[in-house]
Amino acid sequence: MDISSIDLIVFALYAILILSIGLYVSREKKGQSKSVEDYFLAGKSLPWWAIGASLIAANISAEQFIGMSGSGFALGLAIASYEWMAAITLLVVGKFFLPIFIDKGLYTIPEFIEKRYSTNLKTILAIFWIALFVFVNLTTVLFLGGKAIDTIVGNGDGSILLNSIIGLGLFAAAYSLWGGLAAVAWTDVVQVVLLIFGGLLMTYFALTNVTESGNFIEGLKYIYEKAPERFSMILSKGEIITPNGRDAWFDLPGIAVLIGGMWVANLYYWGFNQYIIQRTLAAKSLEEGQKGIAFAAFLKLIIPIIVVLPGIIAYVMNLDETGSLTRESIDKGFIGSAGNIANDNAAPWLIKNFIPTGIKGLILAALSAAIVSSLASMINSTSTIFTMDIYKSAINKYANDKKLVFVGRLTGLISLIIAMVIAPKLGSLGQVFQFIQEYTGVVSPGILAVFLMGLFYKKATNNAAIWGVILSVPIAMYFKLHRWSDIPIFIKDIPFMHQMMITCIGTILIIYLISYFEGNKDNPKGIKLTKQLFETSPSFNISATIILLITTFLYAIFW
Repeated sequence: MDISSIDLIVFALYAILILSIGLYVSREKKGQSKSVEDYFLAGKSLPWWAIGASLIAANISAEQFIGMSGSGFALGLAIASYEWMAAITLLVVGKFFLPIFIDKGLYTIPEFIEKRYSTNLKTILAIFWIALFVFVNLTTVLFLGGKAIDTIVGNGDGSILLNSIIGLGLFAAAYSLWGGLAAVAWTDVVQVVLLIFGGLLMTYFALTNVTESGNFIEGLKYIYEKAPERFSMILSKGEIITPNGRDAWFDLPGIAVLIGGMWVANLYYWGFNQYIIQRTLAAKSLEEGQKGIAFAAFLKLIIPIIVVLPGIIAYVMNLDETGSLTRESIDKGFIGSAGNIANDNAAPWLIKNFIPTGIKGLILAALSAAIVSSLASMINSTSTIFTMDIYKSAINKYANDKKLVFVGRLTGLISLIIAMVIAPKLGSLGQVFQFIQEYTGVVSPGILAVFLMGLFYKKATNNAAIWGVILSVPIAMYFKLHRWSDIPIFIKDIPFMHQMMITCIGTILIIYLISYFEGNKDNPKGIKLTKQLFETSPSFNISATIILLITTFLYAIFW
């Protein structure tokens, strides 16, 4: 089923709505230019519901919409642990991290490093994050988004890949570069409604096509009965083998998703990721920010219905009569150029083949909303870090607000252009979501350790933090070297979640030992922690309790 003129009209209406909202919010008052706080922190005026919506819109991108659906196709519901455990992680961030960040009056996460450790370490990490956003996050989202649109709208042969990448990039730039965080956050409110509603519609119509009856409840029962192992949350070794022959346990190693390395990935992402945490720093107040985080945690609990279940549906639809996935049973749209099975084609394949006219345009808009909102967030955060942590700190300390806003806009534009040039050159990465998690995991455990020790260990020194970051990389790479060497000293076949936890604990020990030998005294820059600092409102406490109960219930059902 090809894209129709009705679908294109629906998509065009969506684009006009988002651009109109973004440009309206971006307008400058007569005779007044935007201040630094207006541009980078939306004037610290965001209410809880805008914060919660913007957190999810920034998070749910092509990595999840396409990549996580691909992981759902490859290994089932277990990948939803990234979403459900994120709900609990958000509560930890709201309770223990956000009060300190708000109290310090931060614009950026690297700024915390400067206040707690040193300017040198801040600059090192600021450069790292800019490189990560531009060369990994922006490029991957652009590539996956362009690939999805090429599959849905085009023939999937790459003929419109470049045009799709350029279109998505320009769409995000049209309002985010001029309006800053306010434009990003307020358009995210619309984007998140659209992506959740559109995602639910995609799942509904996919389920109605599973059985001849056209009943989505029967469709849900059918996929569970046909592939019950795909609904297991805690995997045993050998329980699920992906279509390309990999043991899924190495991606999600059993109980580690609850008490192991999953916490390293989630705490780093939700607690110390600039393009995520920036909208909470823009809250009207700490309480408003915490309520926004709780709202986002509620939304995370339903996200697997949108981004994981479609992958499982696509998997079941491609099984043969014996319940096996074979080269003969699978649709040719899943066969990659190298002859491998392209798991990440699951969501685009469903949209292209099973979504009716009109609704397809809405779902295409939802997919674009997921992509564009994340792009806008990454562009804004890249410009924020460069402007506040590098330009103002090291290049022009006395720059006024007008100059800083100009530098922010220019930085965002240059970052986007670089990403658009690189994105088309990315080839097939298999399960992109898992690929990103694994290779971000080389550096994230060390950075997480530096932040945790900075927040909660007053004796942590600057030298200890620097050496911790430096030595964390060889610790992480030790587990990767067996791929290039058969020397027995290199340990093989350790799931990357275990690698992340070992690296994080090892880095914490390094920071502790160096701090100990440097005098074992409280650092003057250590964070003063009080009971009052971590007090939360009744609404947050009630919300947190409900979220914990729901999460426990979900794991009890699908264990």
